Amino acid sequence: MAAGAASFGWPGHPSAAPAPDDPAPQMLPLRLTVNGRGHDLRLDSRTTLLDALREHIGLTGTKKGCDHGQCGACTVLVEGRRINSCLTLAAMHEGDAVTTVEGLAKGEALHPIQAAFIAHDGFQCGYCTPGQICSAVGMLAEARAGWPSHVTADIAGTAALSDAEIRERMSGNLCRCSAYPNIVAAIRDAAGSDL
Repeated sequence: MAAGAASFGWPGHPSAAPAPDDPAPQMLPLRLTVNGRGHDLRLDSRTTLLDALREHIGLTGTKKGCDHGQCGACTVLVEGRRINSCLTLAAMHEGDAVTTVEGLAKGEALHPIQAAFIAHDGFQCGYCTPGQICSAVGMLAEARAGWPSHVTADIAGTAALSDAEIRERMSGNLCRCSAYPNIVAAIRDAAGSDL
């Protein structure tokens, strides 16, 4: 690199400098309620919920996988419903109850889904596991509420959580290690417990 030249990004991978007419970040005060605890933050209005959780609140259980909403590693629960936290802005969730994988256990007692993942070896490298677990909690709530999936035979009735139902309902969460049989077994086991 020439003397005096600026280096941006990773070594050997310079990134473009901001354009001269790019607007300055708009910072805004924000209160997020995560795992039952309030967090007063001042964030760039473009900060995703995922980055707010990881970089500003320090809850690193939620993982950044693809950062495009395709892998599900960043799944959290917002007001009890599962979402990809990489696809939503933190500012959109002021006043919402956000639950991450860190907030599922009750003290030392694991959530039944967490316990089932351990009992069934529902993980290998573990990177996708927090998103899988949060997604499974949300998915079981959807099934209990009678929401059909693409493979539900009788959409007017309550769908039995067969392996095909579980696989379809969890299809937005990818596992690079292919621990799917154990993930399905864990969810099937936990579905029978009192969640």
